Amino acid sequence: MKNNVNIKNKKASYEFELIEKFTAGIQLVGTEIKSIRESKAEISSAFCQLVKGELFIKNMYISEYTFGNVNNHEPVRDRKLLLNKRELYKLSKKTTEKGLSIIPLRLFLSKRGFAKIEIAIGRGKKLHDKRESLKQKDAKRSIDRAMKD
Repeated sequence: MKNNVNIKNKKASYEFELIEKFTAGIQLVGTEIKSIRESKAEISSAFCQLVKGELFIKNMYISEYTFGNVNNHEPVRDRKLLLNKRELYKLSKKTTEKGLSIIPLRLFLSKRGFAKIEIAIGRGKKLHDKRESLKQKDAKRSIDRAMKD
């Protein structure tokens, strides 16, 4: 079984200062895993929310399975994330602080073939922070080019 599924949220590290990362399982139905294995999912506009002590990912898009029938899944729906009670408690405690939110970073398949999502607690960056991170990335790129030559 190939594990080459690696769907990233590229805006996350630009928009947010990432504090702590977690890996969670996703509760899927029917043909969703088949679409994920075809890399037909998108998490760039998704966000996580705690509801009654459970963590849900909202606005995550998984396209309908091509070879599916009438029992195909809804492309955008709330999906439950599977974490330990200790991790859920830590997330709920952190998100009560002002300015912190839970951001999905990466959707991938585990070695056993299960769909997993990497989430992080993050604080939104201000405009000057974004400029600073772009400057650092630019400087690193120019140093790497100089080292190659």
